[in-house]
Amino acid sequence: MGKTIIALLQETVEKHGERPFLYEARNGSDYDSITYREVQEQSLRFAAGLMALGLKAGERVSLISEGKNNWVLGELGVLHAGAVCVPLSVKLETEQDITFRVNHSDSVMVLASDQQIAKLRPMKALFTTVKRYILLDPVEDPEEDEIFFDRVLELGDALLTADRKQVEERMAAVEPDSLANISYTSGTTANPKGIMLSHDNYVCNAEQAVDHLNGIPSYFRTLLILPWDHSFGHTAGIYSFMKCGAAIASVAAGKSAMEILRNVPKSMKAINPHLLMSVPALAANFRKNIEAGIEKQGKTAWRLFRQGLKVAYAYNGEGYNRGRGKRALLKPLVAFYDKVIFSRIRQGFASNLEYFIGGGALLDIELQRFFYAIGIPMYQGYGLSEASPIISANCAQAHKLGSSGKTMPRMEIRIGDEAMHPLPVGEKGEILIKGGNVMKGYWKNPEATAETIVDGWLRTGDMGYLDSDGYLYVLGRTKSLLISNDGEKFSPEGIEESIMAQSEFIDQCVLHNNQSPYTTALLTLNREALKRHTSDPAEAARIIAGEIAAYMKGGKHDGLFPYRWIPSAFAVIEEPFSEKNGMVNSTMKIVKHKVYEKYAGRIAGLHTAEGKRPNSPANLEVLARLLG
Repeated sequence: MGKTIIALLQETVEKHGERPFLYEARNGSDYDSITYREVQEQSLRFAAGLMALGLKAGERVSLISEGKNNWVLGELGVLHAGAVCVPLSVKLETEQDITFRVNHSDSVMVLASDQQIAKLRPMKALFTTVKRYILLDPVEDPEEDEIFFDRVLELGDALLTADRKQVEERMAAVEPDSLANISYTSGTTANPKGIMLSHDNYVCNAEQAVDHLNGIPSYFRTLLILPWDHSFGHTAGIYSFMKCGAAIASVAAGKSAMEILRNVPKSMKAINPHLLMSVPALAANFRKNIEAGIEKQGKTAWRLFRQGLKVAYAYNGEGYNRGRGKRALLKPLVAFYDKVIFSRIRQGFASNLEYFIGGGALLDIELQRFFYAIGIPMYQGYGLSEASPIISANCAQAHKLGSSGKTMPRMEIRIGDEAMHPLPVGEKGEILIKGGNVMKGYWKNPEATAETIVDGWLRTGDMGYLDSDGYLYVLGRTKSLLISNDGEKFSPEGIEESIMAQSEFIDQCVLHNNQSPYTTALLTLNREALKRHTSDPAEAARIIAGEIAAYMKGGKHDGLFPYRWIPSAFAVIEEPFSEKNGMVNSTMKIVKHKVYEKYAGRIAGLHTAEGKRPNSPANLEVLARLLG
């Protein structure tokens, strides 16, 4: 039998009512917390206030804000009022992106932070169904159709005093199958789709995740650095922690996105989290900061650190075989390096931190080995918003580095061929899943729903295989495949991730092969790293060619990938792919079709004799500007 988010919160209030749930630091102050009981009371007051403003059951309310208490209270208020929350990414900048989602969902209200309302005001005339804007923060000079969050609470108090029964009846009418969220895809292809997730989808997935991890102790705290609308942070953070009576903290508030980002280290120290959720971009950033800190301590510290990593990598293996066989001989050395170096890194980073859970794109195995070595394992998982989103994850009890872990309990998984027939263990195919965490469908898009959910199975559109121990290996999207001139297909993600992780000179890498005799690459470079080695464009071109040649026969990465898919030619792109230029979406994934469109000329050039050379005129021109 399913359950509503309202019932999930009620259960936790009965068990952990006086425990802190939300931590927040506002206006430069220290962190304050509010308890589960207070969260429930304020959510009910906010729900009543929304009803007083005319919100009907089943209507949609958009929510666009940085992480803060009022984000959670806002969403829970919408849900207690029997309505549907439409969380939007704060990274949406363009009029087209925002108006499409607000109008497509027919939102009647928008909850917005101070930073986001400033972005929305010039677009108000384009929102066809919005009647009211609720401000989550104090703002000078609110406009006529704007109302403060605290004022909504006051309206709620008045309704609860006058007619509490009306509010309770609205809450009681919410069913496990009622819609909780419409979560829009990031739109790497065409218009974004609105993923309909029910109350029970969230509760089911949060319970699956908690059971899979063997519980989250109620004293645990996490700092939720990921965007709160992001389905991974949303379920793994807000609802999984709610299930266990544990606490979540927002990053200290700032006046801009950059200021909030700068507050992360300060917030880490103040909250000292036990568990963090991470995506590959964040993990790579943490690693860079740790390494920069060690380098500052001089050559001896750096040498010790490198030696310590080498020993730990050898001892840890892939995690499940840590310290087994001959590896056992390294145990005293591992203990030595841990005491001398790694324990100090942990103290400086966050002394409570037991592990990371990694989601998002594929996390390079080298990064997994690094965090495992320093004693804060990063357990990679895999998910999809359409699955609420968690499908599989490594955890302390069962992990294999390089895999995406074992699938969630109470969920079926199948690796299928093109006709969805099951394939044997070890064979690659499309990942299909079935369970209570599968979405209800796409909002106002029955065609896409029928293509994606077939006989109860969710077609993920991702390629992968299961090994004989039941670990899932995800190989990337079926859609962004490289297709050679003989019809062979290959998923480029693994090669791209590896090139970016292994090369200090290559920042971004997009492979392309659309039925051509060879694969090509579009690369953006780390200008500073390159400048440290050379100021000569021709020499720089040779260095980059060497980084790619390392994957060919006799190279240091020989054997990692089939040679035929390693790029035979590359184009150096001057401008990094970013959200600003539309080449990266709100979940930090490169939007390949846009990159291909924009650089079609450069790709075509790579298939000419002159353009194929590393030191082609086009490459030398860009390198001269980068090194100039």
